[in-house]
Amino acid sequence: MNRRLFTLAATALAAFSVSTHASAADELRVMVHSSFSLPKPLLAQFESQNNIKLAIIKGGDAGEMLNKLILTRARPIADVVFGIDNTLVGKALAAGVLEPALPQTQDAPDANLGAALAAVDYGFVTLNYDKAAVAKSGIGLPKTLQDLTLPAYKGWLVTPNPATSSTGYAFMLATISALGEEPAFAWWAQMRGNGLKVVKGWSEAYYTDFARNKGAYPLVVSYATSPAAEVFYSKEEIQESPTASLNLKGGVFRQVEGVGLVKGGGQRIAGLKFVNFMRSAPVQEALQTAMWMYPAQAKTPLAEVMRHAAEPTEFEAPATQVVAGKGARWVARWTKVVLK
Repeated sequence: MNRRLFTLAATALAAFSVSTHASAADELRVMVHSSFSLPKPLLAQFESQNNIKLAIIKGGDAGEMLNKLILTRARPIADVVFGIDNTLVGKALAAGVLEPALPQTQDAPDANLGAALAAVDYGFVTLNYDKAAVAKSGIGLPKTLQDLTLPAYKGWLVTPNPATSSTGYAFMLATISALGEEPAFAWWAQMRGNGLKVVKGWSEAYYTDFARNKGAYPLVVSYATSPAAEVFYSKEEIQESPTASLNLKGGVFRQVEGVGLVKGGGQRIAGLKFVNFMRSAPVQEALQTAMWMYPAQAKTPLAEVMRHAAEPTEFEAPATQVVAGKGARWVARWTKVVLK
């Protein structure tokens, strides 16, 4: 989740390089977003088995990471990239920073990512609510997005800004995909008048303004796995999450993240090994409680705590071509409607 690391999960990678191999090992430069996190022993095992030294380069939010790849495409700074998702793959391909097709060493290409990226994980941007705050309000939960425009829900929702947060961007795309462009922006205009709060990123929304963390807003744009993370990181042993997902039509976006080769990056053979590594059983199991995403490999056992992270049955996943073609214009319009 870029956008989605809980504070205590940020300890999995403390340095850009985790290898202690001899200098003869090939170095593989891996660009990742800031939420990338896997256990150090797992990364070290990959290095040892393949005689490869990993240089992990954190590029910021997924959008920022992609921009760095675009700016350095004449002299690529990475050989492989993880974390480009279905909102960004169209931009990545148009900019020519990815090898257009991976060899057939993987399953069939994911419909949301195409042939250039191998799907590693997926997640859902959705609304989360604080159970205690909702109970204290004496008001039932909204049943539709439109309900949130009613006076009873004034000042209930905080969201990250789509212009600066991939989480906020995904939520905006969900509203447009489900409601249609004109009705969606009409809804956003109504929300502006009903006390919607906009912040720069997910961390600020969740840890500062969300009621669960002593903020004033019972609802926050977050992730379907956030309730499970609340249980996992609780200082006390709890059987039930203090938060839950509120999956309203038009308020759920399915995000798919992939791994692929950087065009012109070199180290092709080592890069393909890393692609397969990210889709291997140990990684697919570990990423659930390291990055709080669901494993893309369907037969992967789910971590026990993930029972608190039920997958939404209905969600939006607009075509990458549509997102690539209209996303920037939609963000500009959103900014005008909601902030100006």
